[in-house]
Amino acid sequence: MNSSTPNSVTGLSQPPAAAPAAALLPNRSPAEFLNQDCFCRTLNQTRLREQIEREPSLKGLMANISQTRPHLFSSTVVFLADEMAQQMAATIAAIERVIALPHYQAQALARSPAMAQHAFGPVGACMGFDFHLGEQGPQLIEINTNAGGALLNVALARAQETCCKEMDWAFAPKASPDRLEQTFFDMFRLEWQRQRGDAVLGYALIVDDDPSAQYLAPEFELFRQLFIRHGVAASVADPQELVWRDGQLWHADRVVDLVYNRLTDFYLSEPSHQALKSAYEAGAVVLTPHPRSHALYADKRNLIALSQDELLATWGATRADRRLLQAGVPQTQLVTPERADELWARRRQLFFKPVASYGGKAAYRGDKLTRRVWGEILAGDFVAQALVPPGQRLIEVDGVQTDLKFDLRAYTYNGAVQLLAARMYAGQTTNFRTEGGGFAPVIVLPAQSQAPGER
Repeated sequence: MNSSTPNSVTGLSQPPAAAPAAALLPNRSPAEFLNQDCFCRTLNQTRLREQIEREPSLKGLMANISQTRPHLFSSTVVFLADEMAQQMAATIAAIERVIALPHYQAQALARSPAMAQHAFGPVGACMGFDFHLGEQGPQLIEINTNAGGALLNVALARAQETCCKEMDWAFAPKASPDRLEQTFFDMFRLEWQRQRGDAVLGYALIVDDDPSAQYLAPEFELFRQLFIRHGVAASVADPQELVWRDGQLWHADRVVDLVYNRLTDFYLSEPSHQALKSAYEAGAVVLTPHPRSHALYADKRNLIALSQDELLATWGATRADRRLLQAGVPQTQLVTPERADELWARRRQLFFKPVASYGGKAAYRGDKLTRRVWGEILAGDFVAQALVPPGQRLIEVDGVQTDLKFDLRAYTYNGAVQLLAARMYAGQTTNFRTEGGGFAPVIVLPAQSQAPGER
């Protein structure tokens, strides 16, 4: 094994001329071959600890992760064909152009609370577009406005090592240690400048309810250190620690300039979030991501519009963008009592999600539904999305071959893909409770590459 690490963003180096060249098996791409036939463990635990604990103040964090979150990181990678990565990027860019259309924004904001009407300039940091790989290519499952895991996946990607000599070509030379971190810090800097111009960003706060109890709490510390390394004081806080006073948002004895928002109360409606809500409404704090971005992107009802070609045409979407969305967004419709019989009859081909859910909560595969759960779906606000099975990754867990599912997450800012990562799991939805599962780096295979062993 050598010390090279995979580049988990699109754009791996091309394989050398000496890379294995062999005929592919019928209807089987190199990425599919590797996902089903490469069982190698590529995660170097020592290197992962070094990456997670880069700052002295984080010493012991990896031990805490191992004890309390044993299934956060997978020990292997997921392979993805370059054309699939390019199609994901093109679909995301098309969605951004459609969301910018006045008619799209009008319908999305019309059903949203007053909090979503504010437009202070920021576009929303840490966006996540989640995909499954269908027969027609990547299919958008949902959009998240506070997608977790970005910095954890940066550390994870750097902690990989090539599994065998035949795979050396698939592991790009190690990137500059600060390149991806700089990308993520620049995102927050741009969010600040969109609202505050050239003013100095002095104090940033990472905010979530009971932050130390959150599953991705270790990442909060990584973001805190990211700000500090770039000269910005930063803390992690519960919103109940905040005070709205004299036209400013206070955390202890400091005025808060920017809040990296990890709350799942997307419209700040809970009483414990009142101080943050007042500061945001007054434009006294830069909040990112914010209620408007949730209304425009992450409300599951937006998937209905994004999958309706004729509607998008009337709103002015280009034919090229509509073709991308037809290919990349599964058909989605609102669950209503009037459609109950039809949807129940087709339930095995559908996936049901609450319009305001996150993290797969209260989401159901139609073929797993009971009549009791179906009654709850009809009584709630749900959408029904055409079922697209997740990808499959065969790995070894304690010497036993185990077939896990995976989805793909594109971390983006303002339409540009910053990082690709996978989440491997068993069950209906991503759960971080699967032996051998968790976050996994994505190795993007160049178009002309072929998998070792396919001879």
